[in-house]
Amino acid sequence: MNWQRTNVQTAAAYLRERIASGAGDVRTRAVYEGLLDVLEPTRRTARMQRESAESAKAAVMVQTVRERRNRTERRGHHDRRVAGAAPPGGIERRTGQQRRNKNRRG
Repeated sequence: MNWQRTNVQTAAAYLRERIASGAGDVRTRAVYEGLLDVLEPTRRTARMQRESAESAKAAVMVQTVRERRNRTERRGHHDRRVAGAAPPGGIERRTGQQRRNKNRRG
């Protein structure tokens, strides 16, 4: 065993004691988990794969919800265009020339 591994193990043991005594805040736990990952690289690999699988599962759930929402909110062709739309009152007040005039404002 080399001195680096011994120091990491000692630091992990100290943090384990601190967590057991009630100092289980997020930062202390994260440092402890990081030290254990240094001691056991396979542990880190397993954690990374687990986190990746969880995030992929969450992304699929969000995508499914988003697709479902888009389908229900999207209006169909028939909603936008009403067949037989006529001007209000049923009578067109403008003649053909007035309807095509480009400068109607002035």
